[in-house]
Amino acid sequence: MILFAVFLLILLIVLGMYIGPSLALLGIGLEQAYADFPLLSAIGDISWNASTDFILVAVPLFVLMGEILLRSGVTDRMFQAIDPLVSWLPGRLMHTNIASAALFASASGSSVATAAAITTVSLPNMERHRYNPPLFLGTLAAGGTLGILIPPSINMVVYAMLANASLGALYLAAIIPSIILIGLFSLVVIVACVLKPEWGGTEQVRSAASGILVRLVYLFPPLLLLAIVIAPIYFGWATPTEAAALGVLAALALGAANGRLGWAQMRLALENTARTTCMVILIVLAALFLNFVMVAIGLTDAITNGLLGLGLSSMGLLLGIIVFYLILGCVMETLSMMIATTPIIVPVIVQLGHSEIWWGIVFVILMEAALITPPIGLNLLVVHSARRSGQFADVAIGALPFVLAMIVLIGLLIVFPGLALWLPSTMAR
Repeated sequence: MILFAVFLLILLIVLGMYIGPSLALLGIGLEQAYADFPLLSAIGDISWNASTDFILVAVPLFVLMGEILLRSGVTDRMFQAIDPLVSWLPGRLMHTNIASAALFASASGSSVATAAAITTVSLPNMERHRYNPPLFLGTLAAGGTLGILIPPSINMVVYAMLANASLGALYLAAIIPSIILIGLFSLVVIVACVLKPEWGGTEQVRSAASGILVRLVYLFPPLLLLAIVIAPIYFGWATPTEAAALGVLAALALGAANGRLGWAQMRLALENTARTTCMVILIVLAALFLNFVMVAIGLTDAITNGLLGLGLSSMGLLLGIIVFYLILGCVMETLSMMIATTPIIVPVIVQLGHSEIWWGIVFVILMEAALITPPIGLNLLVVHSARRSGQFADVAIGALPFVLAMIVLIGLLIVFPGLALWLPSTMAR
């Protein structure tokens, strides 16, 4: 049964079929081959119940919020404000890339939107100031991955629904690991530029005090938006969906105040939101039907028992699962990977004695790695497409040190799980 499922899924992906239809066809194939009673008739109820789940409404709202910020020019000013703050570090603009990506991620919740926004603003500086292309491009691709770790993360919304976990607790758990990961990314750049000073570009360092107070005003809008979205969730004043709606209203106000949010930009933002939302919901519905079939035919229990029966120690099995995801992330899109495997792996993780909140953070970091590992790392493709010249290998090679930084963070979370669990436990008291 397990071999049949794996073979059929690989066959559908190799044939070039989109992941949503692939998951649905896999569910139908398993139902036809192994179900003792018809399961296909349940697809209507499954789709209706999932598509009317209140928490999923947060997905299009967070996507729209990020699109409005991108189209209204708030990102450009944010980049200008952060640059003087890091001008004293080796590899100056590469730190700006990382810090800007972190701030934009906190307002958009999307890795692709973050990578696209920061790349568009920063890329012209790479050749102008002679930065090392692989390292510079690597900061853009890796910085973009912060969109699915830093709250409000769209992927965490989906994970919370699939794992029956608290989204507020997940957002709290992500704060400290997010800060550590940003520091590790900057450390990678510092070490590289100390060892190879020519990689840090030829741009003259300006005084950090020059115009810094004026530019700091540009940081106020995204920070205000972050507070409007996150604070109500943390303090229980609003659900994630209600907070996302507040975020859209605040983004509209900020875009209007910036003077660059016309009808054309708004139409483009709405179109992109509709496309992204349709893609996400199709994958979610197909994966939920597949999960229903797998549970009904006993495949989920077979996989769980098979993993637990391998005779490995708890740590050995955990490390095996992590390595499996690092490999799977090279060939599978992140959201699809999350939806297809969460209902299977989370029970195993809980059996090993770990919290689903802790695993949610580790899992998201593994998905971050998948976004910048070839051949189908989505952020690599976004950055390379924006570049419009050069070799794809430049982006892939430049991202590898940041994958290692993510692995280091996973190691820290295994040794010190309190890095993820301390804030949720403190706020729960």
